[in-house]
Amino acid sequence: MTRRALRGDLLDFTGLPALGDVDSPAVRFRPDHWLLIEDGRIVAVQAEAPGEDWPREDHRGRLILPGFVDTHVHCPQLDVIASYGATLLDWLQTYTFPAEQRFADPAVARAGAELFLDALLAHGTTAAVVFATVHAVSAEALFEAASVRGMRIITGKVLMDRHAPEGLRDDVEGARRDCEAQIARWHGRGRNAFAVTVRFAVTSTPEQLAMAGGLLQRHEGLYMQTHVAENLDEVRWVQELFPQARSYLDVYHQHGLLNQRSVLAHGIWLDDADRALLRDTGAHIAFCPSSNLFLGSGLFNWAEARAVGHGVSLASDVGGGTSLSMLRTLAEAYKVQALRGTRMTAWAGLHAATLGAAEALGLAHELGALEPGRLADLCVWDWASGPVAEHRDAVATGQVAPLPAQSLHARVFAWMTLADERNLRAAYVAGQPRGPQPRLIPDPV
Repeated sequence: MTRRALRGDLLDFTGLPALGDVDSPAVRFRPDHWLLIEDGRIVAVQAEAPGEDWPREDHRGRLILPGFVDTHVHCPQLDVIASYGATLLDWLQTYTFPAEQRFADPAVARAGAELFLDALLAHGTTAAVVFATVHAVSAEALFEAASVRGMRIITGKVLMDRHAPEGLRDDVEGARRDCEAQIARWHGRGRNAFAVTVRFAVTSTPEQLAMAGGLLQRHEGLYMQTHVAENLDEVRWVQELFPQARSYLDVYHQHGLLNQRSVLAHGIWLDDADRALLRDTGAHIAFCPSSNLFLGSGLFNWAEARAVGHGVSLASDVGGGTSLSMLRTLAEAYKVQALRGTRMTAWAGLHAATLGAAEALGLAHELGALEPGRLADLCVWDWASGPVAEHRDAVATGQVAPLPAQSLHARVFAWMTLADERNLRAAYVAGQPRGPQPRLIPDPV
């Protein structure tokens, strides 16, 4: 039996905060509390110190949150992050596809997976829905590396049998065999889960989409991940390729690809009928603000998604996104919503990157909250790093230059906006330290 007791300011959620409610009852803040972890799971949360039989890690004055869940990110695209001057379709041809061709090499795939997962942990992300490449070995490498780290990873080989260069195309039967083999070997093994991974409608024939839908019907509990309605040129191309479909999203629906485990990245150019379809099937949108801004794709309308009632989670979408940091992603999400006329609270953003993502993936029993019974996937953060952020935090807490309208939300919003991976002090996956090693506050003499 392994035990660990962490002390700090605990922040998580018990429900869905409204987009603009700074005093949301769904927020649970427990300052200076102890989180008790036994054999990888949270067993208690309490104000009083545990007994001497509990090894203690004192993070007084630091923030403890559930680990972030990144619901859409590309492992091989670390090679092309921050590449200049392309919209979506140009980006794929100029940067993404050449980078992904390298992952046919098992050594490249293995090294890439290890670098990628360690980078996630170093940014405070403890679980992710990940795109590999069309090569089976790229997904195998991710499953293997995630198993070593104990991380919750959802991935699978990418399906692309047209409109892609040589070396990045598969075929329907070969892809089916690869997927069946990965499902048999990895799905449900440890914390691994297989995702039927359609690159996007453009790069799969109707026959391959039908095969993908068949996989979801035959195997219980599979996920499905893809892209939808990211860019107007892409939307027009899909309309040309699938004239019988009512919309881009309807292409996936017609092939049996929408259910409660479907994660669709972007969803910028959807109408109310599409949003209702997402709600009715249980599928959800992974909102990728950094990528949408960087590639000039458009501004996701979160308020309309809320009004219709379909789920939304947060995603970095690296490499179109410019950072693996979910905090930087959240800061960009606020700006996107401001441009849409909506003020997104820190509560709404952080919920979508923790408990909201866990709920959308059907994993709220496992992660996303600091509650007994959950696996201890969590991170410890400094409230501020650097003189500007430290001064801002002191203002928010009334230590200097007290200003009106300061509150817990004011402090957390400033942290969300100004913080990044430099604020991370420790990351734990199933109670085990991963990423930055904890630097503890010494006991008072």
